[in-house]
Amino acid sequence: MSSATEGGSARTSSDSGSLTKTSIAIGFAVLCTSYMLNAMDRQIFYPLLPDIRTELGFSLEQGGLLATGFTLGLALAGPPAGYLADRLSRKAIVIVSVLVYSLGTLAIPLAVGFVDMSIYRLVSGVGEGVQATALYAVIGAFFFHRRALAAGVVGVAFGLGVFLGPLFGNDLAEGWGTWRAPFFLFAAAGLVMSLIIAATVSRRMTEAVTGAAADPAGASYDHVPASPYNRNTLGIGIACAVSGLVFYGYLGLYPTFLREALGFGADQAAFAVSMGGLGAMMALPAGWLGDRFNQARLLMFAMVATGVTAYLMYQIATAAPAQYLLSFLMGTFASGFLFTNCSTAMQRAVRPHQVGRGAGLFILTYYVAAAFSGLLFARLVGSLGWDGAGLWQLTLLPIVGVAGLLLVDASRMVLPRAAK
Repeated sequence: MSSATEGGSARTSSDSGSLTKTSIAIGFAVLCTSYMLNAMDRQIFYPLLPDIRTELGFSLEQGGLLATGFTLGLALAGPPAGYLADRLSRKAIVIVSVLVYSLGTLAIPLAVGFVDMSIYRLVSGVGEGVQATALYAVIGAFFFHRRALAAGVVGVAFGLGVFLGPLFGNDLAEGWGTWRAPFFLFAAAGLVMSLIIAATVSRRMTEAVTGAAADPAGASYDHVPASPYNRNTLGIGIACAVSGLVFYGYLGLYPTFLREALGFGADQAAFAVSMGGLGAMMALPAGWLGDRFNQARLLMFAMVATGVTAYLMYQIATAAPAQYLLSFLMGTFASGFLFTNCSTAMQRAVRPHQVGRGAGLFILTYYVAAAFSGLLFARLVGSLGWDGAGLWQLTLLPIVGVAGLLLVDASRMVLPRAAK
């Protein structure tokens, strides 16, 4: 470990101890709220996509790419953001990232065509990706042995944003008579949030070095591969990619499926998507389990459960109540369990001082796949119909994720104390 890193560890050990429980609670609450806003900002696009397509004349494939293509920005931002999060102020990175994605959101309603809207969505995705990487690096460092539980709390905030975003977005669009109104409001909310983070979140929390205050002196991690690019990160990376393809494949065009294939109204479709957000709030118990049991096996279970849920969603259920329930279950397994435990398992597959790079690898593998999930799903719909697309991308693909997880060797990971 470099001398700079060692100096950072010594500084954090003394500083983190001087943080009060109140300051920790306030700082963590503000960071979670900022991520909830991040999720709401993402979600307002999906239920409004049919109206955007109608006004601007986009095809289903163009709509699918716009719905999920912004995650390419998240993916590309992950590795460099992870590298910087190990070296620069994570608080500053979070603040700048919120400003960037808010400016991207502000520009979306000003778009006049597919190309410029794609650029604005990409900019928004870059900001959201940088924020997510830095935030998960903060969690992995400060809440070292309870990082999955802490990530679960963040997942609850994300799920709440997924739940509220479509509802608020749809109501604002209907109230103002234009799909553009929600984007202006959420852009303004992001700018305000960056000021709140600057004023309330302590650097002693955000700049913590993994394990500095959580581990006894001389704790060894020699059993973990020295390189962050190892067999475990490969296996978990495959699972992350599958998770991104599945969750965003469902998320991006699910409202369109409900409205065009099942004849749901705009309010019904928005509520169904929101139920997925409610399910994502199950990240808290999912994270608690991830701190106590073999995460690879837990992820395998979630992959299988996701596939079964998708089968019922696209092959069997046609009534609104059934779709509401299945959307809740999809959010539970595809987001609450898979997202939460993929993100923390990737950090546990690298040595503690590489926590930022672990977060970056997760963002890269998850969101590169997510970026093209909407386009892939739309093309499958064009070739096989909605039921065929649901079968291949959402029901059978999780089997590949299970195969990737078979590569994981838990004995070569940083295990939480409860799992040792």
